[in-house]
Amino acid sequence: MSEYQNYEFAAIDRPLTRAEMAQLRAVSTRAEITPSGLVNHYEWGNLKADPADWTRRYIDAFVYTANWCSCQLALRLPLATVRKAELKLFSVWNALSIEAEDGYWLIKWLLDESENHDRFATEDGSGWIRRLVPLRDELVRGDLRPLYLGWLAAALRDELGDDALKPEVPPGLSELSPPQQALADFLEIDPDMLAAAIAGSGRVAQDDVAQLGHINAWLSEWSRDELAVVLKLIAQGQGQVAEGQIRSRHAAWLKARHRSSLASAVRRSVSQLRELAQSASGFRVEHEAQEHAKQEAKRRLQREAYPRRLMADVDKCWAAIDAHAQRGSASGYEQAVRALAEFADGYAFTSSAKEFDRALRRWPVRHATRGALMRRLTEAGLWSG
Repeated sequence: MSEYQNYEFAAIDRPLTRAEMAQLRAVSTRAEITPSGLVNHYEWGNLKADPADWTRRYIDAFVYTANWCSCQLALRLPLATVRKAELKLFSVWNALSIEAEDGYWLIKWLLDESENHDRFATEDGSGWIRRLVPLRDELVRGDLRPLYLGWLAAALRDELGDDALKPEVPPGLSELSPPQQALADFLEIDPDMLAAAIAGSGRVAQDDVAQLGHINAWLSEWSRDELAVVLKLIAQGQGQVAEGQIRSRHAAWLKARHRSSLASAVRRSVSQLRELAQSASGFRVEHEAQEHAKQEAKRRLQREAYPRRLMADVDKCWAAIDAHAQRGSASGYEQAVRALAEFADGYAFTSSAKEFDRALRRWPVRHATRGALMRRLTEAGLWSG
């Protein structure tokens, strides 16, 4: 594919107004613009605007892909969604940038100078935004896995020092949602690195998250004013923001309760994570080899099943082949040759190829004058004259 740049913008919280659409049209006369967003694909030229500026002013999600092995995802979400202290743990310059502007967080995931040239040469960059946009709802609801994936991508590409400590692994990293798996593909995160992050993490109190066994004790610590803030958000139609705040507070409460176990958990460095990834790679390769051997054995049994059944009644099979040849027609000869080839496999599996050759030498005596048949046997490699 020739040079290209693909820009996709999505308006999620509210549709674009006519005035805003007109402002976007003034910049790009050839873009596809609707109240829900904008798409523009360039094979020559460039967007005459700053995508980050558009994201700050009009747009909630932006995906950029270029054939020079570069791509970017940007999401805008309300400041109340995630606490600054949580975001700071994942921020990595030139890989996962997080900025606060005008009441919003602007989060950007960047993959630059990928070595997967085939990917960027064969795709045109379209379609990613549909797969990645649901990440915004996950973040608003307090799911930090998309941020951890951004940090992991940075660690994979040497954006972090070997001694840098990885953040705590968010619950559920071993079972990524479809949008999170799409993000892992978008950022080209090595599955072995992801497996290392999961296997090498400290124990997270996931049982408490699932069971909420102490929910009453947790709620008893909320003040009336704090509850009022959350209820007001729900009444104003900002249920996702309210859910995000609740999840964030609950996670902080659980962390405080399990501080002793978390303190004893080892926070591994990036270099240790890479060592774990190498080990995970070895296990994966071994497992894949075992699975390949199992599948090959299964396919071999399937291939052998029918020829072996033929050998259950050898005389009957030779009689059927003889009947095909006796018809003296092209279709009869073809059926005879095909049956003989299957019969040869049966002999190979149950006795030997030499025994089939001896049996075949006796068979053509009755059909030696059938030149068309003998020619087909020769072409099939069953007869050498």
